[in-house]
Amino acid sequence: MNILILGSGGREHTFAWKIAQSPLCKKLYVAPGNSGTDQIAKNLEIKVTDFQAIKKAVLEHKINMVVVGPEDPLVLGVHDFFLNDKELAHVSVIGPQKAAAELEGSKEFAKEFLVRHNIPTAAYKCFNISNVEEGYAFLETLNPPYVLKADGLAAGKGVLILNNLNEAKTELKSMLVDAKFGEASTKVVIEEFLDGIELSCFVLTDGKNYKILPTAKDYKRIGEGDTGLNTGGMGAVSPVPFATEDFLNKIEERIVKPTIEGLKKDNLPYKGFVFIGLIKVGKDPKVIEYNVRMGDPETEVVLPRLKTDLVEIFQAIANQTLDKIDIEIDSRAATTVMLVSGGYPEAYEKGKEITGLEYVIDSIPFHAGAINKDGKIETSGGRVMAITSFGNTYQEAIKKSYQNIEKLHFDKMNYRKDIGFDL
Repeated sequence: MNILILGSGGREHTFAWKIAQSPLCKKLYVAPGNSGTDQIAKNLEIKVTDFQAIKKAVLEHKINMVVVGPEDPLVLGVHDFFLNDKELAHVSVIGPQKAAAELEGSKEFAKEFLVRHNIPTAAYKCFNISNVEEGYAFLETLNPPYVLKADGLAAGKGVLILNNLNEAKTELKSMLVDAKFGEASTKVVIEEFLDGIELSCFVLTDGKNYKILPTAKDYKRIGEGDTGLNTGGMGAVSPVPFATEDFLNKIEERIVKPTIEGLKKDNLPYKGFVFIGLIKVGKDPKVIEYNVRMGDPETEVVLPRLKTDLVEIFQAIANQTLDKIDIEIDSRAATTVMLVSGGYPEAYEKGKEITGLEYVIDSIPFHAGAINKDGKIETSGGRVMAITSFGNTYQEAIKKSYQNIEKLHFDKMNYRKDIGFDL
């Protein structure tokens, strides 16, 4: 079959790398793609939210399946667009429909879903411009740190964790009154701070059945020791060493099962990945957030561990026969370290040539913010490349990633040297 992947990051390069290995994939396209996908698929110069251009490409290239990487097209209803178009309705789309994508599109919607289905999460309240004063009063009832979340999509930057009450009040005003995050912060969720260690759980569902993929832990902050500004993710480790069998059972029974049942009860049509951001508080898991697609850079450690044909899994999702598939996982650990542009996550320069890729051995470089320009690979984004390695332990894997990073270079290249430090 002919397959189109939407997106341009490390996640999409990993999808392309995995899908290209399948004998079921005849031709592979990525829109818009990057320098990594360019080597194994055909890149199409199309924005992920330009549904008419996507339609044209799907018809022109006789696409049978579309795999949606990022959240924006899902929240905007790309799956519904296909279902409602006679010429596209036969094409399988991997990703939830718009109603279900609200789990990521709106923090308030997600919190209401969690509470309705008795899924453990932090206590919260939601505020808008009309009740800012009530928001201040609610902050006064909480103990620091204070957690403020823009309700809508803010490209991973809409969550603030603050230790000072006055600063929290100022930021609440900045989000609601001064539209700090634009449309995304017309509503703000304030919730209690949960003290624990974070991890991510990834679930595949066809709307009826589910399969759980390996857990992963990513590192969001730019600085060593988890300091500094939040980023899209600086590295990841899979499996998560502290996720014991007993803890994984708790996740499945208390969180995964009620989530999948809740989607059915609420009539939220879902075919794709459910990414559950979790925190281990004491011995128990609680939900921080839902995402309606795979994470980045977690994809770069979860998918490489998958031994089963990914296209076969996607077909089962499309046909609602996921219960018939056995998913086989590589028992080795996988780690990834993200190389980023100097200055990221704030202002950074693009167009820096990346050298040394030909010397990388025993690691997989997944390209993210990188493009092929006149035969040279250059930086085109903040998070440039994820270097993934396997090992019998995560320490062994991480060592390989760092050894290979030493062979790579671009101007002002930056990365965290302590991925896995807290495990």
